[in-house]
Amino acid sequence: MNEKIQQVAQNIPSPIWNLLIISISILIGILIRMLLSPILKKQAKPNLPYSIWRSILKHFNQTLTVFIPLIVFNVLLPLMRLNDTSLAFLDKLIETSITVAFAIILIRIIRILEDYLFHKFDINKEDNLKERKIRTQIQFIRKLVVTLIVIVMASIILLSFESMRKIGAGLLTGVGIGGIIIGFAAQKSLGNLLAGFQIAFTQPLRMDDVLIVEGEWGKVEEINLTYVVINIWDKRRLVLPINYFIEKPFQNWTRTSAEILGVVFLYTDFTLPVGEVREELSRLLHANKLWDGKVNVLQVTDFREKTMEIRCLMSCRNSGEAFDLRCYVRENMINFIRTNYPEALSRTRIALEQAQA
Repeated sequence: MNEKIQQVAQNIPSPIWNLLIISISILIGILIRMLLSPILKKQAKPNLPYSIWRSILKHFNQTLTVFIPLIVFNVLLPLMRLNDTSLAFLDKLIETSITVAFAIILIRIIRILEDYLFHKFDINKEDNLKERKIRTQIQFIRKLVVTLIVIVMASIILLSFESMRKIGAGLLTGVGIGGIIIGFAAQKSLGNLLAGFQIAFTQPLRMDDVLIVEGEWGKVEEINLTYVVINIWDKRRLVLPINYFIEKPFQNWTRTSAEILGVVFLYTDFTLPVGEVREELSRLLHANKLWDGKVNVLQVTDFREKTMEIRCLMSCRNSGEAFDLRCYVRENMINFIRTNYPEALSRTRIALEQAQA
């Protein structure tokens, strides 16, 4: 039986035989994916907020389609009818492709682990200080490890070529001068990288922290190896080098807690009855769910030539709710004064005295 199969195989032209081997490799990859996908989708449980199988399916759905045919083709490569030069070239190409695919698989495994840790440390809750701290470290470590994997992969590929090894040996003779030049050229980049390490572990800022930086209010959206992206309140993105947060001052409204005090200033005439306005502030805060029930203060904080300054102080669970509560209090306090004490709105007095005859 084997002899008949070998005889039939010998009668097939070499180009068709080579295409047949390539087609078999691709078909095996597609077949294995078709067998695995329904099993993973069945285990994924889409009704749950997180599933390890759903994460595996998400990150490996396309990768295995390429990786498995490469492995099969590498096994079947000796059966191809090629001359020595073509066979050596194809073998090197397959070896390089498998190295790249293996690096991609390692990166995908890291992303699956990141998905699991993100699910375990969910930031979608009121008191998420610990979760934001850990997420910041996870993201920085993931980006650093991925960078190392890419560097190692590129090194393995380059060292597998004889010509690259010779170039590398030639470059080693000038490593002293070259190291000094590269050190000066990459000084800022290395400074940013070291600043990234410092931020990841000392954490003056974290993922989802609320910052005031460069006069803008926004949340930390990304912390990369060399830069930070701030999502500003109007959906603009402010991109700053990471060492900015080591060298320059900035406001972090959620450094130890998301709680914050909101302030509203009112400027009125001196005739306004402060006690009744204080009662109105209490009524407004108790009627609004944005107030956390801790701080409720109204004080006259300043007198000026024409107005009296009143400060309304209130506490909130986070800065976003504080902004909305301040707007609510500001609108309703002005409406209260205009309705009940219109004469107490800010005004300019002019006294006219008639000269004696």
